Amino acid sequence: MTIVIAVDGTAASGKGTLAKKLAAHFGFAHLDSGALYRLVALAVQEQGGDPAAEPDALRAAHALDLTRAGEPAIRSDLIGKLASQVSAHPSVRAALLQFQRDFAAKPLGGSPGAVIDGRDIGTVVCPRAAAKLFVDAKPAVRAHRRWLELKAMGIARDESALRREIEARDRADRDRPVSPMVPAEDADLLDTSDLDIDAAFAAALALVTPKVEAALKARPRG
Repeated sequence: MTIVIAVDGTAASGKGTLAKKLAAHFGFAHLDSGALYRLVALAVQEQGGDPAAEPDALRAAHALDLTRAGEPAIRSDLIGKLASQVSAHPSVRAALLQFQRDFAAKPLGGSPGAVIDGRDIGTVVCPRAAAKLFVDAKPAVRAHRRWLELKAMGIARDESALRREIEARDRADRDRPVSPMVPAEDADLLDTSDLDIDAAFAAALALVTPKVEAALKARPRG
């Protein structure tokens, strides 16, 4: 029985960094679900396909290469826009939903658990996750974090424009008819607005550790 920690939340709230640190702490595999659509978009672009054409996008989704999830190329504005196009295809969404559930059931490396971050992990992808976090922060704080992240990758952006984009993304994520971004009823809420990464991780660890330990003890032996 795989133990899953679901880390949902708003863009640039710190959920991805927290998920990676939680995975390292518990020795679990980590999956950034938000990178999946960007990887599909990148593959379509490189293959000379059309992201608006469902067959092209679906072909790329079935050939997903997770080893490229850390490449700066998937974080570009262009890939972000193409990712929005491929995500509109129902068959692509279904394929990536199954990909995430398969990852949760059989994490890479035979790990006993998985930490998956996204926007609907605790509500749609893994509603029976052992522990669930919903991470948020004030839009201005998140815009500054995203600006710093992009700057470190050599991508120059206007911080005020990033804030407007983040607020628009929040509205779109919360209002979308399929898998809207809402905290799971049993999720622990974590506001990272006034926390640095160490303090945020300590808070997250305090919330999820009792649930992970209980799940570990409940696992069948032998």
